[in-house]
Amino acid sequence: MFTHPANDPDHPEYRGPGSWARTPGITTDIDRWCQTLRDLEPADDAWEAQTRIRALEELTSAAAAAQAREAVAFHQYRQREDAANDVPKREQGKYAGNEIALAKRVSPSTGRKFLSTSKAVVNDLPRTFEALASGSISEAKARIIADETAWLTPEEREFVDEELKDRATAAGSRRLRTEARALAANVSSDNAHERAESARADRHVSLKALNNGMAQLSATLPLQQAVAAYESLEATAAERGMIGQDFDRTRNQLMADIFVERLTGQDSADNVPTEVHVVMEAESLFSDGRVPAWIPSYGPLPAKTARNFVAANRARTFIRRMFTSPDTGQLVSMDSRKRTFRGLLRRMVVFRDDVCRTPWCDAPIKHADHVTPVAEGGETEWSNASGLCAACNYAKEHPGWKHKATADDLTVSTPTGEEFETATPPFVTKFSHPPPGPSSSSTENARDGVVDFPAPSPVEELFDKLVLRDTG
Repeated sequence: MFTHPANDPDHPEYRGPGSWARTPGITTDIDRWCQTLRDLEPADDAWEAQTRIRALEELTSAAAAAQAREAVAFHQYRQREDAANDVPKREQGKYAGNEIALAKRVSPSTGRKFLSTSKAVVNDLPRTFEALASGSISEAKARIIADETAWLTPEEREFVDEELKDRATAAGSRRLRTEARALAANVSSDNAHERAESARADRHVSLKALNNGMAQLSATLPLQQAVAAYESLEATAAERGMIGQDFDRTRNQLMADIFVERLTGQDSADNVPTEVHVVMEAESLFSDGRVPAWIPSYGPLPAKTARNFVAANRARTFIRRMFTSPDTGQLVSMDSRKRTFRGLLRRMVVFRDDVCRTPWCDAPIKHADHVTPVAEGGETEWSNASGLCAACNYAKEHPGWKHKATADDLTVSTPTGEEFETATPPFVTKFSHPPPGPSSSSTENARDGVVDFPAPSPVEELFDKLVLRDTG
């Protein structure tokens, strides 16, 4: 939820609910345009519809240019205010992108990236900005030119910008990217080896959750290493096929399984010995409930897929009971006498918040931190805990920022006085009412007063064995 300062009765510019949209000026006009578009009826014929699409695309580009210009101005204002507040020079304006992210309702990293691109387009790429403002190119194309020239000096960037002034409107996005990259390499006065060494320092591995219980594990590597790793996987998969193994798997499936086996050191890709937290409702674990399991920080896993994983996995498995509120579905509280969030309490905070708690930030949690600092009397307790990414936690400490929270919600206040509120998500995402479909096998079948209970599932049998093993 967003609260504009002019909607705050204590704010000097308060004129009643929604007053910011009625204040004379451009925001009033923008509000009227938005209302006009919301009320617009579809066109009467194909020609008019296509004409509107083209006009709206030009409007979108012009709005993107105006938004970029405002972002640059906002950053300059924030720099001056930070300087007036004696903030160290390297910190001045540092978190303007975080505030812009809240205004755009996107993650802080996306807001910072938008600010960086905006500064490039407005300050260093005049031809690109002119084309964007006129509606000749899209925001995506402007971003491509900014990204591919990011490592150039301002003078070199302007040279490439001038060279692309006619090609940007005619070329497709992929072709524009390759041409911008080629021109940047041509004009650059930097040593190619130094650039490659700098890029080498940015090598990393990332994980992205996909649909249907899948995920994408990616590695950004020096080209020669990436080629060597890929060809090794390919050769091993081909060798297994040649000696008569694995006829039931395709080459790509074999390569993926070999990849997992090599990284984890296990004999089979299906056995997962490393610590993986899988949150499931009891009915989904022990019966045939349909509420998906949840892997904290990464998202849902189909219930049957999770059951099969627990039942078939030969690696050591532990099951821990956890309890949620019957009203909100949120995880119940825990307290600690320690000054830092560690151990099970920290894990519970990560489970509860799932990803960074800042509104619209989906970054993985890095810090379990006190909302009210210990120095100000904050306790190391459930209601005073927030799971945040590193960037949002550091932004919270910047002058003018304030977090206020309970276990149920978080309110973020920015230096300009806006407030953004977000509720703690339920521990397990599910429908408030059961969706239509086959009834659960846990439903009792009553016939002539006799209740039929289903036979224990493989997962229930495994659970009994685990309980005996772990409790004696």
